[in-house]
Order: sequence, then C-alpha cells, then structure tokens
Amino acid sequence: MAKDQKNTKRSTLADVVTREYTIHMHKRVFGRALRKRVPHAVKAVKEFAQKAMGTSDVRLDPALNKALWARGVKHIDHRIRVRIARKRNDDEDAKEKLYSYVTYVPVASFKGLETTVVDDE
Repeated sequence: MAKDQKNTKRSTLADVVTREYTIHMHKRVFGRALRKRVPHAVKAVKEFAQKAMGTSDVRLDPALNKALWARGVKHIDHRIRVRIARKRNDDEDAKEKLYSYVTYVPVASFKGLETTVVDDE
C-alpha cells in the first residue's frame, strides 16, 4: 500500500495558494558591495519565492520594488513582509502552468509574525 501512495502522490504545485512570509533581508545583503545591495535583494526575493512556492516564474509587484528601493541603493530594511500568491498561468503558450506573484505587506512591527496562509477570495 505504501508503494501505491508514492506513485499516486499529488503534486502540491497544482494548488493555488497565498501565504505571507517575513524575509530576513539583512542576512542576504550583508557584506555585499554598497551599490549592489538592493539589486541583490530583488534577486534574493525572487529566489526566496521560487524556493517557497516551487515555481520558476516569479513576478514582483511594483509596490514591492518601490519598497525595496525606498531608502536608496545602499540601505535596505533588515526585514520585509511579503505575500506570495501561487496562481495559474492562463496563457496557452506559457512554459509553466503556475507562477508566483509577490506583493509587499506593510507592517508596524515584525515581533511575533509567522508564516500564514491567506484566504485569497
């Protein structure tokens, strides 16, 4: 019976889900050259979303980009709260069936925040 379950295991990638995460940006840009900190942070957010949602197609919201660049190229916030939504790709000629859309969530404090599943209805 265990072998049958392994073969019929459903891919979790097919699920359309939205979650909120706190990304620790400081550990991703610490030691980085000053003029490359925010460009590297943008890449780190994409990499985080790929790993968290299992999709290679990651799209960033313009508000998130603006929030990352708010303090200039050298200074980035230590943490950032994001909402990552895994959505179905409606294009017929798309390579991937799913994509991740990352949006910025402004918070007053990061104390006690955990990863949460958001009802996206």
